[in-house]
Parts: sequence; structure tokens; C-alpha cells
Amino acid sequence: MLNNKLIAASLTAVMALGAVVPVMDVNAASVKVASKKSQKSKQKALYTYAKKMMKQNKDGVNGTAKIFSKSAFPTTGAASGYSDFLLGLKKQGYKFSKANKKLIKKNLVINSKSDPATLATAIIGLQAIGVNPTKYKPAGAKKNMNLVNKLYKQSMSKQTVNVQSQALIAVSSNKTFKKPSKAKFSKNSLSLKIAKNKQSNNGWAYNNTAASVDADTTATAVTAMMMSKSKNKTVKKAEVAGRNYLKKNIYKSGAFGYTYNGKENPNANSTAEGILALSTTKTSYKFVNKKAIKKGQTATPLKAMFSYVKADGSIKDAYSMVLAYGQASVAASAYHNGNYSKKLVYTFK
Repeated sequence: MLNNKLIAASLTAVMALGAVVPVMDVNAASVKVASKKSQKSKQKALYTYAKKMMKQNKDGVNGTAKIFSKSAFPTTGAASGYSDFLLGLKKQGYKFSKANKKLIKKNLVINSKSDPATLATAIIGLQAIGVNPTKYKPAGAKKNMNLVNKLYKQSMSKQTVNVQSQALIAVSSNKTFKKPSKAKFSKNSLSLKIAKNKQSNNGWAYNNTAASVDADTTATAVTAMMMSKSKNKTVKKAEVAGRNYLKKNIYKSGAFGYTYNGKENPNANSTAEGILALSTTKTSYKFVNKKAIKKGQTATPLKAMFSYVKADGSIKDAYSMVLAYGQASVAASAYHNGNYSKKLVYTFK
């Protein structure tokens, strides 16, 4: 899931692409794909590294920085990107122990002052470890709290598109979640709000300006609207427009990224978000690892993303392995080993 530090992650993770294996594409040019063997190898390396991180409660980059810590993260209790980190582990078959759950629950900071981003992240993270966010008792609290109801009662009017997308993904992640009375938004109203924030170039930006549109924000907006299953025509058109923006702005390397001062900066985080958005329809799914999107493209997004994964499972130049592992592993899971699924990766029930 996108978080408030995603743009920072992209801006600090400028990485180079590695070697790939060619197959022929319909574009009268070769595009290199991630073979099943390489996918298995890369995912195994990622998983092995992430399990060590979870066991040690370390971010994998800084030898002293923790993933879950109230003292290090006083407003949330966890490192940025922790929900995708936990979801990635779950998708790869990790079984969270009682000790794991205790560590997470005692550190997460959820209270009356928690903002929408914090609540949305917790809703996904808790479900990943098998905890019901509608009956969650925060550390030190005297009674259970329904985080879904609490999120629904937060105003989305002044939130960034990033936070709106996070919230929409969270409330859409489980069909058992019900909108409470006096809710400030519905899945339909929020998806429409996001759709209307689409810029003239068919993308989305953290500050709602065309000049600041980026692949990360656009991809997450598309994923969120698809999660909502809205049938509104404006929303449906926006979903298509967003995917078209991504197709137009993919780099020839197959990666996604950002452009700064005229220089392309592909990176694993942006590429992962692009994969998530492309995986939302059967039509665009084929561009994840089967076909080139544009002429001259040398590799598929999945191949490009995996090229950042080192032999030990760490990700090249990632400033936070919590964020990098989470996004890469969730994106890989969205590919479903080459079999398209209508069940989107953030869906629990």
C-alpha cells in the first residue's frame, strides 16, 4: 500500500537494471521477461531476507533501526511501509508466531488522535497477521476499537490523493467491512473523489498539480479505484486513463520511476506500484510479464523489478528494506505466478 513516504522512497532509490533473458514480443522487437525459474529464485531470496528482518525486528539496512518500536516511531509505532511488509510475508507463506503478533500489537500506536493514513495502514497490517481490525484492542486500551468505523468517520476532503487511496484500499479490503452510520464517506464517494483529482495528463499527483504527476501516485490511485469496484462511469474512465498514463510513461527498461531535471530515475518501488496497477485487469495484466507496452521496451516490469533484487534478497539502493521488500513482494504476489486473478492482492475476503 502507498504511504506518505512513498515519494521520498522513490526519490532516494535510483537504481540500475540488471541482465535479463529475451523472448520475442508481438512488437517486432524482443522484450525480456522474468522466467519462472528466476521468479522463484528472486522471491526465495526476498523471503529469506525478510524472515530474518522479522525475526530480528530490524529494517535490514541499518543495523540498529527497528521495524516496530514506539520510541522510534511515536505516532505509529512502526516503520513506514510495515503493512506491505507484513502482507508480503503473508503472501509468501509466512506464519506469524504469537511472539511476532505480540511484538507488533504492543508497539502499534492507535488512539483517538490517529490520522486516516495510520488507520488505513493498520487495517491492512493487522489483517496480514490474522488480527481483526474491527475488534482490535490497542496496547494500553481498556476496550476494543473498530478501526474500520474510525476510518470511515474521518473526513477525506483535505487529504492528499495518496491518503485517499490508502483509505479506499483499506475499507475495500474485506467484504465483511460495513460502512457505519454517520460515515464521512463511502467507497463510491471516495472513488469518485479520487477520479475527479485526475490531472490533464491522465495521472495523479500528491499535490493535485499536473506538473507533479508521478507513476507511484497514479498507480496507487488506479489500484484503489479498482478495489472499490465502483460502477460509476467517471471512475471507470479514470481507471482506464490511469493505466494509459502508466503505459505511456513506462521506461524502455521496463521500469517505472520519476523524472527529475530531465533525467529518468527508474526504481524498484515505482515499478512495483506500476505492476500492482497493471495487474488489476486481464487486459493490462499481460503487460506485467508477457508483452511489451511500447516499441523499443527491452524488459517487462516484473523482470525490471526483480533485477533490483540482490543475491542475498536485499534491494539495490533501498533506503528502507521494510518499504522495498513490502512493495516488491506484494507486486510479485499480484502477478500470481503468471495466472491472472480477479481477486486483487489487497483483498482478504
